[in-house]
Amino acid sequence: MRWIVRRKAAWAFVAWLSAVGLAPADPVPKGEAKPRESIPATRSVPTELPPTSVTAPPADGQPAPPTGGRAAPPPVADGCTACESIWAKVPPVATFPRLGYFLVPPTDAGAYSFADLLNGTVREKPPANPYPPTALAAPSFFDADYRYLDKPDNTQHDFFDVLKRMHPTPDTMVTVGGQHSVRYMKEGYARLGQGDNTYTLYRNRAYADLWYRDQVRVYGEFIQALIDGQELAPLPIDENRGDILNLFVDLKVGDINGNGVYVRAGRQELLYGSQRLISTLDWANTRRTFEGVKAFWHSETLDVDAFWVRPVVIKPGDLDSANHDVDFYGAWLTYRPAKGQFIDLYYLGLSDDAVVRDRFAPPGLPARTGTQDVHTVGARYAGNQGPVLFDFEGMAQFGDVVGRDHRAYAYTAQLGYVFESVPWKPQVWASYDYASGTADPATGDDHTFSQLFPFGHYYLGYLDLVARQNIQDVSFQFACYPQNWITLQAQYHCFRLAEARDFLYNAGGRPTRRDPTGAAGRDVGNEVDLLANFHLSQHSDVLVGYSKLFAGDFIKRTRGGDVSPDLFYVMYNFRW
Repeated sequence: MRWIVRRKAAWAFVAWLSAVGLAPADPVPKGEAKPRESIPATRSVPTELPPTSVTAPPADGQPAPPTGGRAAPPPVADGCTACESIWAKVPPVATFPRLGYFLVPPTDAGAYSFADLLNGTVREKPPANPYPPTALAAPSFFDADYRYLDKPDNTQHDFFDVLKRMHPTPDTMVTVGGQHSVRYMKEGYARLGQGDNTYTLYRNRAYADLWYRDQVRVYGEFIQALIDGQELAPLPIDENRGDILNLFVDLKVGDINGNGVYVRAGRQELLYGSQRLISTLDWANTRRTFEGVKAFWHSETLDVDAFWVRPVVIKPGDLDSANHDVDFYGAWLTYRPAKGQFIDLYYLGLSDDAVVRDRFAPPGLPARTGTQDVHTVGARYAGNQGPVLFDFEGMAQFGDVVGRDHRAYAYTAQLGYVFESVPWKPQVWASYDYASGTADPATGDDHTFSQLFPFGHYYLGYLDLVARQNIQDVSFQFACYPQNWITLQAQYHCFRLAEARDFLYNAGGRPTRRDPTGAAGRDVGNEVDLLANFHLSQHSDVLVGYSKLFAGDFIKRTRGGDVSPDLFYVMYNFRW
């Protein structure tokens, strides 16, 4: 019966996609490639990727768009001149915040994809990118910005443009898209010595986005995440045979200073700030999503969000559902004082009513059980001042965990520099991360920081052996651009436990190993991560990476031998 329900749900979603795509706009002729020009030897440092400007459609009686431009969206049915530019603010796309270790990409003339190189196309500046030009992309599809297609002077055209910003009626707009990716993984000493593991991950996504003016939005997204050839049992983040990733309704409930106030209800992805606490976790084959309600107001310099949600539990052989034991809620404010700079202030609450056993209890002995109630307050300031890059974030927590009084904290200090006049645009970062641990579990207090729902894979090593819990990490990053479409990165991490008698926690926040006496020391080891991303076209990327951990005394002594896990992977990603 379950597979019948799943199959009917999948076919219903596919039928909906087909229905909303029946009235695409007319395709636009492809613009001619610009002749190759000489490329300057130096590159200036941008504060961020140039935002896509939006040009309102011409009023009635005005000249038609230039040849090669996409026709302007139709006016709304009531004929109100003021309403004709309504689509210029739809959807109200969220500004994607800068991650830690953020890169400053090239902005000079050149080829910005392998396809540009083959075609001899030289662009004066980076093209509009609805999706980040990388294989891993944390932003949600519902925040993809295709408004550049409505500009009368737009010359950036693509085969899939006819599926974007379609207007079945003057009052409605529909966008359809998706993703297909495959990632080959070869793990040595996987999961700290459980054995070698070679497998392939496949992911397929399809979405449809329907707007009625700027008043109502219905967004749905289907995901299928599969694994093949694995030698170890799949992780919870590896497999979801077919389900709904996002399905929500947005309602405009007000207007402040010309920007709408919206309420979103349903299944939805969340992404905030540095993603150290809340992320879609794109490395996971399944991605992360929630169910609940969110209210938001976004302007050019200030964003205000508030939400109450429950995490969705992935069930590979059944329909996914929200975890009703967990309530996750909070408020997040982002202020952009200057171009490329972000100031975040936030409060987050997590209540988990599931009764669990105290993790510090010795095996086989009675132990306290209980729930957890954790509150987090924090602030972040990140951006650049000329060639100097910076990212500072601090977080404090209070509450109770399984009957223990919870007091914990974490902070990050990162400084970087981009060499703007040097070929390949090299840029370096130095970083220190600290997340508190519990020094003496016998006291009855809990001081281990809770990382909530992070993009830990990005920050604390691509082997996913370390979480932002009971850890110190001194790290360095080097990156460069041999070509505008090639990104090379190298990271080095030196991991040490914050407290020797607490656990080492993996990227999912689960305790993996511990020496209750503390005699094993704090030296977890050193990790090296190497990555290369090749942007093949507007739609496709290839990512190649290798990571290796050189085990420290803590791992050697708690396992009884030397373990040096490594990982090699190749990923191809196509988005349309």
